Amino acid sequence: MTQYKSDLLRLLDERGYIHQMTDAESLDALAAKEVVPGYVGFDATASSLHVGNLVSIMLLRRLQQAGHKPVVLMGGGTTRIGDPTGKDEVRKMLSDDKIESNIASIRTAFERFLTFGDGPTDAIMVNNHDWLGQLGYIEMLQKVGTHFTVNRMLSFDSVKLRLEREQPMTFLEFNYMILQGYDFRHLSQGMGVRLQMGGSDQWGNIVNGVELSRRMDGTDVFGLTTPLITKADGTKMGKSVSGAVWLNEDMLPAYDYWQFWRNCDDRDVGKFLRLFTDLPLDEIARLEALEGGAINDAKVILANEATKLCRGEDAAKAAEATAAQTFAGGGLGDDLPTLEVGADGVRLNAACTALGFTGSNGEAKRKVAEGAVRLDDVVMDDPGFLIEVPAGASIKLSVGKKKHGILKAI
Repeated sequence: MTQYKSDLLRLLDERGYIHQMTDAESLDALAAKEVVPGYVGFDATASSLHVGNLVSIMLLRRLQQAGHKPVVLMGGGTTRIGDPTGKDEVRKMLSDDKIESNIASIRTAFERFLTFGDGPTDAIMVNNHDWLGQLGYIEMLQKVGTHFTVNRMLSFDSVKLRLEREQPMTFLEFNYMILQGYDFRHLSQGMGVRLQMGGSDQWGNIVNGVELSRRMDGTDVFGLTTPLITKADGTKMGKSVSGAVWLNEDMLPAYDYWQFWRNCDDRDVGKFLRLFTDLPLDEIARLEALEGGAINDAKVILANEATKLCRGEDAAKAAEATAAQTFAGGGLGDDLPTLEVGADGVRLNAACTALGFTGSNGEAKRKVAEGAVRLDDVVMDDPGFLIEVPAGASIKLSVGKKKHGILKAI
């Protein structure tokens, strides 16, 4: 492990956030002597970010914990184009109103992880549409375009992969890397931002911004990326079997968020505790050393700590209590997802889909055929079974061992 002078790089290094840096020695020296404003960019393509974005959010949290200033850059402008990185097709265009609505919704999640305000280390949120939307086309070409070569742009994976697969890439998307580079330069000049952070797939875009600031202004700015965060089974963070693990409560109930962490692979416990909780490192070392059934205690702590950060302490306690009641006591926990059923009842496959346990009625039918669907712990064999819930009663619907919901009469 490298011996860094600054609290910032020591913290990031100890917890496993560092993959690449543009000039580690100079960044370390800068962070050791003054407050460093640093930013991460997020596009506003949905009304919530998901767990795949969480490592970048935690980077900003660590930046603030180390005494520096987090800048959340919302891509109100770049969302209108779409980052081609890792994408096989052109992103769907969103209306201006939808983008603004998404940004407002996303901010609510950041307010749990960061302290916003006017102080020197308080977080701020900015929208790149405020400056990108003011740039004229000719001005952009003259000021910024001359610092990018087509040869270099064609060498980036986001472009090469599309071309190799003979999939279309619009000229609009091709400009994304130029605009992202300009973002860094603008933040550097206007707000004194010296550091851009992001996932490893953003390395090329970050380097572009570092080089653009040097060429246009002679300013030294820095880039830092995290390693690709994968689960032990090799899949990327951010998705579960049933879909994206959203950070906002209106997109995913707190109980489901808690369960995502509780159900992680034994091999991921230590890594996730370091990256996604504030627990001390010595306590994490103790927890990840647990073996056999005892590792489940560590998973509950992981689920509680991660949920507390994202949804609040009350939500974490309620989710843990619901899990204990559902799994240990065989009861119906208060925090389970609920489906209200009218007097006409609901078909079994439709109930599974309505609760989000299956993606379609067809998938529900397959789960029933596998013997994975139960009503009050009784295995069901008819996907079209009509469930009627008596007034004042509740029925537990389970799909597999980990998905449980409540059906109750309206």
